[in-house]
Amino acid sequence: MSERVRLAQADSGEQPWRAWGPYLAERAWGTVREDYSEHGTAWDYFPHDHARSRAYRWNEDGMAGLCDDRQTFAFALALWNGKDPILKERMFGLGGDGGNHGEDAKDYWWYQDSTPTHSWMRWRYHYPQAAFPYDQLVRVNGARSRNEAEYELVDTGIFDADRFWAVTVDYAKAGPTDVCIAITVSNRGPDPAVLHVLPTLWFRNTWSWGLPNRQAPTMTGTPGRLDGQHRSLGHITLDGQGAPVALMCDNETNAQRLWGLPGRSPYPKDGINDHLIHRTPTVNPGGVGTKGALHYRLWMGAGETRTLRLRLTQSDRPLPPADLGDGWAQVMAARSAEADDFFAEVLPEAATDEEKSVARQAVAGLMWGKQFYHFDVKQWLRGDPGNAPPPPGRRYGRNNGWRHMNSFDVISMPDPWEYPWYAAWDLAFHCVSIARVDPGFAKSQLLLLLREWYMHPNGQIPAYEWSFSDVNPPVHAWAALQVFRIDGGRDFDFLSRIMHKLLLNFTWWVNRKDVGGNNVFEGGFLGLDNVGPFDRSAALPVAGVLEQSDGTGWMAMYALNLLDMAIILALHDRAYEDMATKFFEHFTYIAEAAYRQGLWDEEDSFFYDVLRLPDGHKVPLKARSIVGLLPLAATTRLTSETLNRLPEINARVRWMLHHQGEFGDVISARRLGGADRRQQRLLSMVGQDQLLRILARLLDPEEFLSPYGLRTLSRAHLEKPFTVSLGGSDFTVGYEPAESTSGLFGGNSNWRGPVWMPVNYLLIQALREYAEFYGADLKAEYPTGSQSKAGLTEIADDLSRRLIGLFVPDPETGRRPIYGATDLFQTHPDWKDLIAFPEYFNGDNGAGLGAWHQTGWTALVIDLVFNLRSPRST
Repeated sequence: MSERVRLAQADSGEQPWRAWGPYLAERAWGTVREDYSEHGTAWDYFPHDHARSRAYRWNEDGMAGLCDDRQTFAFALALWNGKDPILKERMFGLGGDGGNHGEDAKDYWWYQDSTPTHSWMRWRYHYPQAAFPYDQLVRVNGARSRNEAEYELVDTGIFDADRFWAVTVDYAKAGPTDVCIAITVSNRGPDPAVLHVLPTLWFRNTWSWGLPNRQAPTMTGTPGRLDGQHRSLGHITLDGQGAPVALMCDNETNAQRLWGLPGRSPYPKDGINDHLIHRTPTVNPGGVGTKGALHYRLWMGAGETRTLRLRLTQSDRPLPPADLGDGWAQVMAARSAEADDFFAEVLPEAATDEEKSVARQAVAGLMWGKQFYHFDVKQWLRGDPGNAPPPPGRRYGRNNGWRHMNSFDVISMPDPWEYPWYAAWDLAFHCVSIARVDPGFAKSQLLLLLREWYMHPNGQIPAYEWSFSDVNPPVHAWAALQVFRIDGGRDFDFLSRIMHKLLLNFTWWVNRKDVGGNNVFEGGFLGLDNVGPFDRSAALPVAGVLEQSDGTGWMAMYALNLLDMAIILALHDRAYEDMATKFFEHFTYIAEAAYRQGLWDEEDSFFYDVLRLPDGHKVPLKARSIVGLLPLAATTRLTSETLNRLPEINARVRWMLHHQGEFGDVISARRLGGADRRQQRLLSMVGQDQLLRILARLLDPEEFLSPYGLRTLSRAHLEKPFTVSLGGSDFTVGYEPAESTSGLFGGNSNWRGPVWMPVNYLLIQALREYAEFYGADLKAEYPTGSQSKAGLTEIADDLSRRLIGLFVPDPETGRRPIYGATDLFQTHPDWKDLIAFPEYFNGDNGAGLGAWHQTGWTALVIDLVFNLRSPRST
């Protein structure tokens, strides 16, 4: 298969098929890297209004963007409907200071397709024909409270009567640095209309920083061609069919517009924008610059469709005009067919057509979610020689303890617009799904954040750029095991490399997040934002220590993941057996401590966070949330084969059972299980009794069980919110199925009830692990109160179907739950099969919420389809 060959060539270094890809951000403004303010006000310092006029320092952004893996050049699409006040060069949305529920993109675009090497990609955008209502969106959202829904572009009525342009961009690689491009434009409106299409090529501005040996490149524009010359890149040429006018300017800040100061060029970054819209002389009449666009003016009748042919090529010498005829067409057809062949082989044959469509578009979102990420923290803190020095207070502000970090990599991002920066635990989940199509890239991503220029010298993994020191859940080891197994379970070098680095991180957790040294853990918000009665990352309302059930569950799972790694490696190298014994014991200490320190509530049959006061008094925080369910994920099995081949572990298990009786509850008795019906032991934070009691709540429709998965907070708190009085104040958490009405955590603090894919996935995986041990002997009432019992595999399968069902049309109504009551998305032929992958989902009706392109961990739906539809051993 052609795509398999390209992947093998890329992994071996034979051909750089990954060198060019969709690595251009959807948003670079309003980010930490571009923020040089004193107090870290990123949204104010670099707003959307500056983006068209201000050269970025660390990366670039654009629509349907393509660039090299060092972002030397960037290619993207610009559009103008003849009515907007600015060119549509990037997606618009509200920052954290403007949306009534945090950041929110206000354009509609989709990632429809991509192979892992980006040999074939497709992107789709719907552009209104009326003037884009920028001011209206800002004004209405600004006036709404947290109790009201977000005001979206579709709510303005701008798509009524289908008055929009459907724009599709296809990419097909003829070679690693030779890309055929098709821009297909359809007038969906009832009247003739004009659309200006401007394929744009530019160089990232690295020459104005004042650093040595940074000469500005050049670009020359002639009718139908842009030819750039760069000292390290050589020639980068964009050829377009016909003879469109080449408009040239410089990727330099328009200081006159922004601050009333003279700029470096009379033809600045927004020169094409101003020339086209305001007819100003801001494009270079000499046809040179560092940014250029080929200007197509398309007059199109109602319902008309046209396709523009382009080709982007790199070479070490000037090239003749590119083939935009039969050769171009052959490449486009071949790569499209090869993509179909690749996914036909990869996706489970038993999956339905709709499930395959969802999975393929989810893969596309993951592939388009890769971005070039550049951030030298030390340079950022001290500023560049060519610019004014940053305010002195920055030296002691955000991320000042991460001066060692120097990122210059392509990384999988959570969401290309709302979260255009990596997040450590998001990335771990991404890699599980990516491994289904590109295990080489998945492994490289997991290793990347553990390298010396990312991981802190103290062993902490960086969380995300808003605060690298925040604490994300320790899921890297879990993800590495998943990727190792998906890849066939043969890459022991990968497993060994990642385990050695994770040993440093595990030690950091033990030393930094177990304040009392009692094997129960803290950690702060741990990715769960607003799920508790108060902000767990802020100072506590009273003196004391918050001992967390999720932090303890995560660490128990971490110990078991490292145990599993050590066992796999010990079967090939006995030196790892000592490590296996160490993590076996560490798990037992953590699991036993959870009970001894009072995290388990026997009466409620649930795990809770506990506030331990200085006088030793303990206050359980009895909010039933995902916090108390995560201990279920800490489970693994030791088979008789493993124990027989690794006698030291076998002996230690026996010794613990005979001499440390309190650990017997977390080390099960032997029983037959698994596909081979061999003897095995279960290591788990919960025994059979506790498991069934927790499942009674987990599977209760009045608590956690939603028609669309598992809620993050029990629905019981709708009528009975949990309140605790501390330090003379009351702190309350109540169930909310959609966006939270509390700004407790800031930003998108929305975990008070919605269905959330990553924790759902972990709990489903845990149920499958329990099922492997208990087999058909253990059944639970499902749903609770139904008087009907089901096996754990059956329950895991049904939960998987509920989550997959968020995206596929309902058999009776034909509507996708993610699109809620928006009829345009549900029924219109131009919209209904374009699938978004939202950040989380309404806990009652499944409507998509939060970031609209967070394919990252929401792409775990891919793995749910694989686990549900792939043949199983019996």
